Amino acid sequence: MASTRSSGRTTVVSLVIIFATAAAGCSGGGFLPFGDGPHSIAPSVLSSIIAQQSAEHGVNPQLVRAVIHQESGEDPSAISSAGAMGLMQLMPGTADAYGITDPFDPAQNVAGGTALLADLLRQYHGNVRLALAAYNAGSGAVARYHGIPPFAETQAYVRDVTSLYRASSSHP
Repeated sequence: MASTRSSGRTTVVSLVIIFATAAAGCSGGGFLPFGDGPHSIAPSVLSSIIAQQSAEHGVNPQLVRAVIHQESGEDPSAISSAGAMGLMQLMPGTADAYGITDPFDPAQNVAGGTALLADLLRQYHGNVRLALAAYNAGSGAVARYHGIPPFAETQAYVRDVTSLYRASSSHP
C-alpha cells in the first residue's frame, strides 16, 4: 500500500505542478510553483551523481551528461510545457514507474533517467540513436516508424544529443 500512496502523491504533485505551469504560462526553464527551486547544481555534485548512476546502470556517463544538457540545460527545477520535470525531464508516469518520489531531487531524477536510458539501450541492443529517439518520442513511436520517427523535434534531439556525446567521448 505504501507504494500506491507514494505513487498517488507523486501524481497529484505532478498534476498540481503542470496546472500551475500552464496557469503561469511557463514553457519550461525552471519554474517551480512553490518557491524558488534550485536553478543550478554544482558541477562537482552533478558529476558525482552522474558517475554513481552511470556505474550502477552500465550507461556511459558522457551519454547521461549529454542527455541532461539537452533536456534541461542542467537545471534541476526545469519543467517542460508537456510536464516533464527535472534534470532528465521525467514525465510523471515515468517518474512513478521508476520509483521517483521527488523528480526535482537531482539524485532521484538522474537515477530514474539513467535507469530509463539503460532500459532503452538494452531494448535497442545498444543502439544509442534509437534509445535517444525512444527517450524523446517514446518506444511506441520508434516501433511504429521502425526507427527514428520523422518528427522534426525527435530528429533534432537525436542529432544534438549524439553530437554532444561524441564531442565529449570517444564512443560513437
